[in-house]
Amino acid sequence: MKHVARKRFGQNFLHDKYVLSSITEAISPAPDDAMVEIGPGLGAMTEQLMRTLKMMHVVELDRDLVARLEKTYNPAKLTIHAGDALKFDFGSIPVPAGQKLRIVGNLPYNISSPLLFHLADFAPQVQDQHFMLQKEVVERMVAEPGSKTYGRLSVMLQWRYDMQLLFVVPPEAFDPPPKVESAIVRMIPVANPLPCDGATLEAVVLKAFSQRRKVIRNCLAGMFTEEQIVAAGIKPTDRPEAVGLAEYVALANLLKPQ
Repeated sequence: MKHVARKRFGQNFLHDKYVLSSITEAISPAPDDAMVEIGPGLGAMTEQLMRTLKMMHVVELDRDLVARLEKTYNPAKLTIHAGDALKFDFGSIPVPAGQKLRIVGNLPYNISSPLLFHLADFAPQVQDQHFMLQKEVVERMVAEPGSKTYGRLSVMLQWRYDMQLLFVVPPEAFDPPPKVESAIVRMIPVANPLPCDGATLEAVVLKAFSQRRKVIRNCLAGMFTEEQIVAAGIKPTDRPEAVGLAEYVALANLLKPQ
């Protein structure tokens, strides 16, 4: 029976064979990799990866799709975790000694940002991540200071990852086709992130970008004095998008962890 994509799960199933091959080539799986796929859907990417992998894990919320996967794959080859990726403990997946997790997935547009932040908690245990996301989201992730797309997502993820937009995927590669373009992003955890309390950095960045049209001095009024802003290497008259990651970290380190 054909599975009807569910809007509440943000389902758009990738079916384009060329795109699937391109993603697999970018991931470059090895037989013994500790691979986990988020939202396998109908299993198109799963099938590609399992041609190389000895076994892999998937996290799927849709019970109908879980049942479909259980009927299709040998449990010795595919471990299915039925549940919400936003709540899933990725650290619970067993990884061979000396290895780290490799995470892949076509992430639902409606939960992409919170899921990326959830995954950042597991960054030290991860080798790399390859995700399909809305192109606009990926552009925000990789944006550099000074660009209009640079913001909270850019700063918080660049603190934890080196990221690269690999290629764009058109709507017609999916069923049903989304109304936007998608893109593949590669995320490699930074070995030694700039020392900082994550919650404090998040609070600073959130306040800074809550009024991005104002100068940074006004955005951060009540949290920092102008002298502190200068001490962090920032011009008080700069706008939030002009301030780099290192400067935001310097600001956060002026505060006690929240």
